[in-house]
Amino acid sequence: MNTKKFDVIPGQDDLDAIERDLRFYPSETENPGSLSKSQIDQFNNDGFLTALQIFSDTEIANQRKYFDELLERVIAAGGDSYSISTAHMSYGKVFDLISHPAIVARVSDILGPNVVGWGSHYFCKMPGDGKAVTWHQDASYWPLTPSKTVTVWLAIDDADTGNGCMRVIPGSHVHGHIPYRESDTDESNVLDQTVENAEQYGSEPVDIELTAGQLSIHSDLLLHGSEANTSSRRRCGLTLRYCTAAVRAHMDWNAKGVIVAGTDESAHWGNPARPGTDWPE
Repeated sequence: MNTKKFDVIPGQDDLDAIERDLRFYPSETENPGSLSKSQIDQFNNDGFLTALQIFSDTEIANQRKYFDELLERVIAAGGDSYSISTAHMSYGKVFDLISHPAIVARVSDILGPNVVGWGSHYFCKMPGDGKAVTWHQDASYWPLTPSKTVTVWLAIDDADTGNGCMRVIPGSHVHGHIPYRESDTDESNVLDQTVENAEQYGSEPVDIELTAGQLSIHSDLLLHGSEANTSSRRRCGLTLRYCTAAVRAHMDWNAKGVIVAGTDESAHWGNPARPGTDWPE
């Protein structure tokens, strides 16, 4: 059971003290095994892929049943629907997902042969919870360099415009680190950064609508966000974060990294073992 706590949002002063290379590195994969070459080109051009089918209805129903009970236990212990973070270091079933061969194969087609799974966070918008996620870049929050990281967003529930699915600005990833301001309290932002006039950095926003069992993949530099869930339906997604083994992590974040493909010749990443429990202790 993981006992170390990692900040979901590190302090800005701590991040500013790290010399980070925040520019987009396109995928150089010529012969992908699970994705197509046109999908690799699309990722390089747009910064994301969507509606990749991974799990059957039965398989994702089992994942949803597990999450339902996990959430119940977390809430009983004083947490909430957004607090299940770095989950692969605490819960064996999430470790199985971050290392799942079908997911890792698609990520490897983008990042290359040596891949680290370092982050896992359930983003669960309860019905009518009123919280939005303003336009932001993932890389802005992370003590990692260079920015050779992607996020997998696995739909545990159906995600659509009605219950606040993710939205992206295609092409915004090529601008490097984009200026932002601290979010205002009246924005009800789950995070704390807001990029103003985000549409100027790419084409028209695209809604990432997914059915349960599908996933999307996006660059750590892609501008994205989501509207509040004003529906009567829950919207839960599990974010799984991956990078190349050559990425360096600060603030001890390397302790979170599991080698899910290839090798880590530098032994920089902690490569923790699968947790022995599936439930909070």
